This record gives sequence, C-alpha cells and structure tokens, in this order.
Amino acid sequence: MDTGLGGGDASLRSRLRYAKVLIFSLPLAFLGVFFVYPILTLFDISLRPDGALDLSAFARLLTSDYYLETLLFTVYQALISTVATLLLALPCAYVFARYRFRGRSLLLSLATLPFVLPTVVVALAFSAVLGERGLVNDLLRLLFSLDHAPIQLERTLAIIIIAHVFYNFSVALRIMTSYWSSLGFHAEEAARCLGADELAVWRDIRLPVIRPALLSAGTLVFIFCFTSFGVVLILGGIRFATLEVQIYYQAVNIFNLPLAAALSLVQIVSMLFMLLVYTATQRRLHLPQDGRSAHSARPHTLRERAAIFITVGLMAILLFSPLAALVWRSLFVAGHLDVSGFTSLTDKTRASLLFTTPLQAVFNSLRFALFATSAAVLLGTVASFMINQPGAWSRLVDPLFMLPLATSAVTLGFGFIVALDEPPLDLRSSWAIIPVSHALVALPFVIRSILPSLRVIPPSLGEAARMLGARELVKLRTIDLPLVSRGLVVGATFAFTVSMGEFGASLFVAQRESVTIPVVIYRLFGHPGLTSYRQALAMSVILMLVCAGGFLIIERLRGVGVGEF
Repeated sequence: MDTGLGGGDASLRSRLRYAKVLIFSLPLAFLGVFFVYPILTLFDISLRPDGALDLSAFARLLTSDYYLETLLFTVYQALISTVATLLLALPCAYVFARYRFRGRSLLLSLATLPFVLPTVVVALAFSAVLGERGLVNDLLRLLFSLDHAPIQLERTLAIIIIAHVFYNFSVALRIMTSYWSSLGFHAEEAARCLGADELAVWRDIRLPVIRPALLSAGTLVFIFCFTSFGVVLILGGIRFATLEVQIYYQAVNIFNLPLAAALSLVQIVSMLFMLLVYTATQRRLHLPQDGRSAHSARPHTLRERAAIFITVGLMAILLFSPLAALVWRSLFVAGHLDVSGFTSLTDKTRASLLFTTPLQAVFNSLRFALFATSAAVLLGTVASFMINQPGAWSRLVDPLFMLPLATSAVTLGFGFIVALDEPPLDLRSSWAIIPVSHALVALPFVIRSILPSLRVIPPSLGEAARMLGARELVKLRTIDLPLVSRGLVVGATFAFTVSMGEFGASLFVAQRESVTIPVVIYRLFGHPGLTSYRQALAMSVILMLVCAGGFLIIERLRGVGVGEF
C-alpha cells in the first residue's frame, strides 16, 4: 500500500515536472518564432539574397558615399543629441541631488512623462510649438506683424536635436540624480573651505565624482538617439535619414530587400556593441531604488534659491511647453475654441486617405493593446518564474529575453514582413501580426517589472506551504501571485502603453484596415490641409492622455519599489 502511494506520488511529480517544462517552453517558443526566426531570415536575405552567398549588398554599403554618410550622420546626430542632453541634465541633476525643495519629488516624476510618450506625439508636440504653424511663430507674427513664419525649424537638424533632448532628458536626469544622491557632498564642501571657486569645484570635484553616471547616462541616451525613428522620419524626413529611416525607405519605398537587410544587420551589430558598452558602464553604478538623497539640504542663500528657480523654469520650458502647445493647438484656432479636430475623427470622408476612419484606428489600437498586453503579461509572468529558478539555466535565459530591447522596432517589423509570409506562419496579411509584434516589444518590460517582486519572496514561504501539503498550483495562487501583483499591474501597464504608442514595427506590418493611432497620426501629419493637421493634433492628444494615465499608474506603484525600469 505504501509502495502504491509512493509510486503515485512519483507519477504525480513526474507529470508536474513535464507540465512545468511545457509551460516554461511557451515564452521560449514565442521568442524563437517571432524574434530569432525573423532576425535569422534578415541575416539570410542580406548574406544570401538569391540562395547563394552574395556580399554585394555589403559591398555597396561600404563603397557608396551615400550610405557611409548615412551611417556617419546617424552617429553624428546621436552624438550631438547626447552632448546637448547631458549639458542640460547635469546641472539639473546636481540641483535635485543637492537640495530639498517643495515639489521636488513630483517634478522629478513628471520629468519622466516625455520619455513614455510615443515618438509621433513628441514629433507633433514640437511641430505645435516650433513648426511653421506652431505657437512660437504665431506669437512672433502677431507681435511683429509678419506675414511669414520667422522661425523655420521644420525639416532641419536643429528640431531633431531639440526633440531628442526633450525625449531623453529624464533618462539622464534620473540616472545622475540617483547616483549623486548616494554619494554626498563632503568633498566639495571641504574644497570650498579651502578657497576653491565654483569652476574649480566643478572641474576637480563634481565632474570626476559623477563621471560613472555621466558615462552610463550618455551611453543610454546615445543608444536611444542612434535608433530614433519616428522623430527623425516626421521632423526630418529622408533628407536627414538615419539607419532606421533608411531601412524603412529601402524596404517600403524602393523594395530593395537585400540592402535593407544589410542595413538591419549593421544596425543589430551596432546595437549589440553599444549595449555591451552600456552594461560595462552600468556595473560601476550603485543606484538607490527610491531615488531619495540622504545628503540633500534646504536652500539657504539667494544663489541656491536662484539655482532651483532656474532649474524648474528650464524644465518647464523644455519638457512641458511642447505638450501644452500640443493641447492648445488641438483645442484653439486663432484664439477661439475649436474642437473640430476631435469631432471630425468620425468623418468617413477621410477613409480614402487613411483606408479607415481615425475613430476606427482608435478602436484598432485599443483592441491590439488588449491582445498584446494579455500575451505579454502571460508570457512575461511565465518567463519571470523561469528566470527566478535556481541554476545556470536561468542565468542563460535572462539576457535572452532582453534581446528585443537590443533590436530596433523597425528591424523587428522588417523581419516580420520578410519571414512570416509562408504557411504555417503566413501572418503578413493578418491583423494578428500587430499585437504579436507589440507583445514582443513589451515582453522585456513585463519581465523587468515582475522579477524584483519575485526575487524578494522568502524561500521559507514556499517550503512552509509544501510542508503543509500545498501543491504547486495552490502555492502559486495563494502566495506567489498575490506577492507579485503590483509588479503584474506595472508590467501590464507598461505593455498597454508600449502597444498604444508603438510606431516603428506597426508602420511596416499594419494593413489598410488595421492601422493604429500612431500610423494614422503620421499619415495625417504628412497630408496637406488644415483638417488633416488638426485631426493629427487631436489624435496625438488622445494618445498622450492614454500614455500619461499609464505613466501615473506606473509611478504610483514604482514608489513602493516595484520594477527595475
């Protein structure tokens, strides 16, 4: 009888082990089919366009001044954007780390809002404030009775750089503020006592101290600017094409797939190299989880209060004026309230331009976001539990699930259309390819939101549950899932927000009847006429509000130490 029970227990354990292996294989299979296979297909197209080894596409890249200039321009604009971002963020980070003042935590949180906004919203926001029809030009025309726009920044490198600074300022600000806050300011106080002036303190004390955070923030900002797509495409166009824009142009406009694949390969290799550099700089950092400074003090002198006032004013102008201009331009025309941009979203006469109504694009985005969020949360939860298992296997698969972050959305979208075009994976003409691509992009965010909560669960809880006879499913339902529920909500919010604003992959894979909000905004903005422009502004405001809502949820829960982002 005991033997029978023992055999039954062994059989049950065996079935549970097989079930565990099967469940853990789901996210790996998803990653293999929808990430590894498309990327390998791109490699194959670039190296063997006709089935045999052919390096002519790479030879053309290396011998063509045009494509070499594209690569150099990509590096150049990313470098200028990074330097400008660091120059503005560095003094602001010092003020946030050094001083305590009313509204500090709120302002630091709000500074992150631009970073979570979709690129099309950022592009439209800068068009609304600095474009030919923007608020600044309207104000200058009114003040000086001009009949033309005095500031001509559209389709220039300057507006691309400014938009990149806006987009990445919070990244540099948070990294440097957190690092500086953990160090203290005793060395610079001692230097002042010895008679050092402000310039000497910056040169000999502050810059050497902040160098690790400066390098880490600079590398990350450079990566984001190097892979920028929506901002460059909308504000710069093909004249200022980066690698990302060139991949899209070659694949969609010219249909030169081997060359586009070769460019994608260059992009992937460049990204992997930059991520290795970022990882190396990140190892030197120790960032406090709550971002609070144990060494900050209240401002006492007029100079210190002026520094805080200038910092707050600079951030208000840089970060919030474009968003305020976007809302204003969507609601007012010539100073009068006009909501026609919103009411015309149901206008079916625009369907010939967009292949669908703007309102249908809103429904499409919501539908795709729900599917993508469900898939990303389910797969991300399973992957998080798998990574949290003891052993070398978990350490191996952890970086594997981060690979989608090392690949641009444009490259992923291009890989989808060239790889998923034959049965049984003929998804190129299916709407399902959109939520699948969004889930793939969101998966790393979900995993990094859940893992910290999993890792702090005491092993003794699980051991006690097993001693009391609880099976794995009971333990999962009553212990693990309740303890990671905050991380699940943060991950789901990340996934939903990422899906709603995803632009690069969607521009490749979206069919006529399944276009999303960012794609419609891009098409409306590129179409002449005031009606199209106002509809683009209205849809940008809607998308901004959705992403801002997600941001508030994430910030609310992140305040209790949830997530790694």
